[in-house]
This record gives sequence, C-alpha cells and structure tokens, in this order.
Amino acid sequence: MHGFEVAGLPVLQLNEKLFDWMKARKIQHVIVSPLKMREINPAKDLQIFIDHNIRILTTPYFTSVDNPNDIDAQRIGRIDAIRIEDLLERPEIEVNTENVRQIIQDKVVLVSGAAGSIGSELVRQIQQYNPQVTILLEIAESPLHDLSLDLQKQFPEARFIPVIADVRDKERIEQIFNELRPDVVYHAAAYKHVPLMESYPNEAVRANVLGTKNMADMAVKYGTERFVMISTDKAVNPTNIMGASKRIAEIYVQSLFHKLQKKDPNCTKFITTRFGNVLGSNGSVIPYFRKQIAAGGPVTVTHPEIIRYFMTIPEACTLVMEASTLGNGGEIFVFDMGKPVKILDLARNMIRLAGYTPEKDIPIVFTGLRPGEKLYEELLNQKELTLPTSNSKIMIARVREFDYNEVSRLIDLLIETSHQDKSFTTVKMMKQLVPEYISKNSIYEQLDPK
Repeated sequence: MHGFEVAGLPVLQLNEKLFDWMKARKIQHVIVSPLKMREINPAKDLQIFIDHNIRILTTPYFTSVDNPNDIDAQRIGRIDAIRIEDLLERPEIEVNTENVRQIIQDKVVLVSGAAGSIGSELVRQIQQYNPQVTILLEIAESPLHDLSLDLQKQFPEARFIPVIADVRDKERIEQIFNELRPDVVYHAAAYKHVPLMESYPNEAVRANVLGTKNMADMAVKYGTERFVMISTDKAVNPTNIMGASKRIAEIYVQSLFHKLQKKDPNCTKFITTRFGNVLGSNGSVIPYFRKQIAAGGPVTVTHPEIIRYFMTIPEACTLVMEASTLGNGGEIFVFDMGKPVKILDLARNMIRLAGYTPEKDIPIVFTGLRPGEKLYEELLNQKELTLPTSNSKIMIARVREFDYNEVSRLIDLLIETSHQDKSFTTVKMMKQLVPEYISKNSIYEQLDPK
C-alpha cells in the first residue's frame, strides 16, 4: 500500500523519516490502519506521535462487519481517536480451547459477581464453549437486569438464569447450590476498592472471606467439579485490608482442597487466579481519568512514581479460563502482566490522545497516596517460587500451605469478630493470619511490629 492514496491521503511507511515529513507539513492527525495496529507494538511505535501532540486515529477491523456480536461492528464507517487501551493491549493470547470446552460444554456454570467487569466478560467468554446453562449470581439488581438483556440479545440460543443473591448469606447460597447444582463455579464476587475497604475492614472480611467460604463450602457439599476463585496481586505481601482479605480467602480454599484430597482424589478442584489491574474495569483509573479530561481537568494522580500492572478485561478472563483447565486443585496461578505502567505517563498519554497538551491545557495534580496504597505492586511474594505451565503467560505460585483445621478455626473467629464491628480487633486478627500483611499509609500501622 505504500505510495498509494486512500481518499486523497497518502499511505506512508512507519519509519524514522516519517516524523520529519509530517513536521514539515504541520500534520496534526495520523490514521493508522487496524491491520498495522496488529503488526506493531502500539505502546512503543506510536509514542513518537503522542509525544509531539499528533492525534492518532484508527478504524475498526472491517472483518467486524460480518460478526454482529463484535462490538467493533457498531463503529464501522467511523474513524475514531485511538484509545489508551489500544496502546496498552498486548498480542492476542493463544488458548487451548479444546481443554476449556471439556470442562464447560453441557455443564451448569455459575458465575458470582456476574454483572461486574470480570464476571460479565467471563459469562460472555463461557458461551463460546456451549454450557448447558449459565447462572448469573449477583447482588446488584440493575446491573444484573442490564446484563440479562444484553446477553439475550447477544446469545439468543443460550440459557441464562439470573439470580439475585448475596454471597454473605449462607442459607441463600445453599438454596441456590441445592436447587441448581452447578458443575463449575467462577467466583468473582468481591469488594475490590482499596481505600474504601481500608475504612470498612469488617465489610471486607464479610464479603471477601465469608463470601468465599460460603461459596466454597456449598461447592463441596453439592458436588461441584471445579471452583475457580478470582484473586488479586494485592494479596501478595498485602499492605491493605482488601489484599489481606483476598489472601485469607486464598488460604481457605487452598487448605480446604488439600484436606479434601487426602480423603477423596475426585473432590472439588479449587483453583485460584491472581492478576493485577484490568483496563476499564468499574471504578478503575482509566474511566476516572477520562471523566476528568472531559471535564477540563485537573487529572489527579496520587504520586509521581506510582506504577501498576495492567491487562485488558478479555485478556484477564481468557487467562482465567485457561488456568481453570490447567489446575489439578490447590494451585494459585499468577499471570504474566507484562511491563508495569507509570500512572503519570498514563495520565499524560490520555491527555495527549484527547487532543490536549498535559500541564498546559489539562493540569495534573498530585494528591498523595491513599490509605493502604503502595507505590509498586508485586505479582509474587519474594519468598515464593513459580513453576511454568504449558501456557507461558501463566505460572504456578509456590506458596506456604496451611493446616485446614487451624485455618478454619481462626477464620471462623475472624468472621465472628467482623460482626462485632470492632475494626482494630478484626485487623489485628487478619495480621495474625497473614503475618506478611504490613499496613501502609493507614491507621492500622500501629498494629504492626516496630
């Protein structure tokens, strides 16, 4: 295509001379073809344009025209500004779809937190493997209603059962498992926002620990084949309530599996998946920055040096699906999150992509680290080792194993304490269960050894 014209515009080769040519002609926009976006590394190859405030535009893949379920099909005929997600997206992940099909096809699959960012994408990806029925377990009524309508339109042949329920309600969860008998469970329901949970540790324990315990116990009681828990990189050397609560949930399901396996090799297989931030998830930094830019700023960043790992929601869910087939039970899978992203650079790039100049058109303001927040997220505890799997993007974390009877006793005490609303007592017990939990920028630092 080099040397040709499209609609009177020249097609140019992406090389070092290109920018000088553009600068001489005061070019303000470039259109990058979707195929070129697949060939290049957008984060590296397009950065020069962003740095010189040249807006990058692209079109959807024209193959989307033939696929009405493809969200890009709605954008056909439009030339849109490139999104920050396009710059951070990595090469498509290859998955052993046959393995996934074996555990899902004709099965009853339950997804908790089904209307959330991860849960709803899991539900959509599950449909390509033809489950018998998908149970959508969700506490939020309106999001579940919206999801149900979307799914009916997108998958008219598939069967869905929307269920309003709270994972903290043991009797209600038992009723659902007894009635619907799920074969496979993806447990994505959780409280996830670090600063909020720092203010409400008892709620974090009830949702993330008690909720997981209820789901896991009922999976065992009613013969679920496979239980996949969605965890977080914040469970590694946690510095906040949210991360510590997820680590305790990990400990519970892992120790429960090891206890069951000794008596019955065909028991429910419990598998845990850990990953970092997902692009565009509810309440995450990218939609937040977008709103701030649309309002004219300022864009607020907590600290100039803060970094985070990111992956797209579909990428995270694809790896969850793959990990659920790799596990024999008791594993904690860690995903390759790629290179960390500096949040300040992310903010500047988003401002430039919107057609503004950072610090000139849109100010950036530093607000200070929030309670429980740390500068650098870790994917693995430094004391842990990892084992490779057949997928290079997925590793198995070698973690300390716990005795179920002791863990179960302490977790029951923790849950009982959480109902007394004594925050400091609750957090102190969490630190006993997870000794590596050291608070950061939090009122609970006083509970840590000096």
